[in-house]
Amino acid sequence: MVEVRSVSKYFGALQAVDQASLGVRAGEVLCLVGDNGAGKSTLIKVITGFHRPDEGEILVGGESYSSLTTLQARQLGIEAVYQDLALCDTLSASANVMLGQEPVRLKIGPVKFIDERQSAKRAGELIARVGAAVPDLQAKVARLSGGQRQAVAIARALVQAHRLVILDEPTAALGVAQTHASLALIRNVAQQGVGVVMISHSLEDVFRVADRIVVLRLGAVVLDTPASATNRREIVSAITGMDETVGAI
Repeated sequence: MVEVRSVSKYFGALQAVDQASLGVRAGEVLCLVGDNGAGKSTLIKVITGFHRPDEGEILVGGESYSSLTTLQARQLGIEAVYQDLALCDTLSASANVMLGQEPVRLKIGPVKFIDERQSAKRAGELIARVGAAVPDLQAKVARLSGGQRQAVAIARALVQAHRLVILDEPTAALGVAQTHASLALIRNVAQQGVGVVMISHSLEDVFRVADRIVVLRLGAVVLDTPASATNRREIVSAITGMDETVGAI
């Protein structure tokens, strides 16, 4: 679905990403792990068009791009859900899902009138699609639980994302039950044929949901392996660069 080849990104003299290559298949959950400062966020921001790479290429559906803009990435079906979720707390769950993508029932010059009924229906379909339970779609997002807020953010991403959804630390602020629910949402998204990249510091969550694990260290990909072919010790070793690691992450 989406691939980056030999991508590098510099910020002045600092090389944040070093000749990194990875690809995400349809219906696959790829977990991107690494220590703080490993280049994970920079790499996903290259994919979403927030950063322009200094070297390398991005392939989307087999077509090569030297860089993407954020608008191009969205039009190509690539969306990201960042850790803060970027939800509007004063709007309903339904309004947040469809924000900026509402169906229009009437347009007079520059003025557009939203089709509220169709908008709410579409929002409900998207939330159901990821297998989430949000009992009242008209409730303000500020009143929802952390897991429900996560579901709203993922459903909103799916309005556009037919190729790839990127999730940045989706379980970081959630309790145990909500974490299990969010990981189930992620698997449900992948089952729709959408590629998923999840950044996480929790190896427990990674091994629960990943089809493949990619480790970044100092901006470079040092391990790319099926989750079933590795273990916690190997991943920790790749993250730290040490052959033997005492303790766990």
